[in-house]
Amino acid sequence: MSQRVTVVENILNANDQIAEQNMAQLEASGVTAVNLMASPGAGKTSLILSTVDRLVRRLRLGVVEGDTAPVTIDSERVLAKGIPAVQINTGGGCHLDAVMLQSALTQLDLDQLDLLIVENVGNLVCPANFRLGAQRNVLIASVPEGDDKPYKYPGMYRGVDALVINKIDLLPYTPFDMDYFCRGVEMLNPGLATFPLSCRTGEGLDDWIDWLVEQVRARRRV
Repeated sequence: MSQRVTVVENILNANDQIAEQNMAQLEASGVTAVNLMASPGAGKTSLILSTVDRLVRRLRLGVVEGDTAPVTIDSERVLAKGIPAVQINTGGGCHLDAVMLQSALTQLDLDQLDLLIVENVGNLVCPANFRLGAQRNVLIASVPEGDDKPYKYPGMYRGVDALVINKIDLLPYTPFDMDYFCRGVEMLNPGLATFPLSCRTGEGLDDWIDWLVEQVRARRRV
């Protein structure tokens, strides 16, 4: 085994240990955390804002925003809706890791939250390898990205608990073969909960919201 492989394995093992600590902290506070992953421009922030609008009167929400640069645009949008938000600057890094989330958790009153949404850095490779400690991992794909993404990025599609297909309002204008896309997803992650929707028009958002609410309710029953 090469030294490089050993170093990578050690980094991932150390990250996983902290991820377990994060999950234990979330569980102790009764918080369900969702790690949102996607490529840049797929609509992570749009989905978060649409979700907040529909859930703010039903659940106590919090948001962690990950970005590669010290900008606060996304977190300011969430804060403007009266939702607690923490911004994480990765310093150019291509993903969040468990240490970063651990730091963010110290800035939130977890006992006052039901659902924590974590917006990971826009990337379809690195985020799949670094556990954060969130109980649910969700991938957002978008119609303009193309229908070949499950075939090109199998690692990302294999490791998620739900898939959002965003911007379906653009289907009439984009050469996106939904059947081809879904076949690729099914080969990698059979039976994956999938939510075709449009944050712009609101189509399909109710099913996504119902799924989130059920994740919170299921954790309360444990």
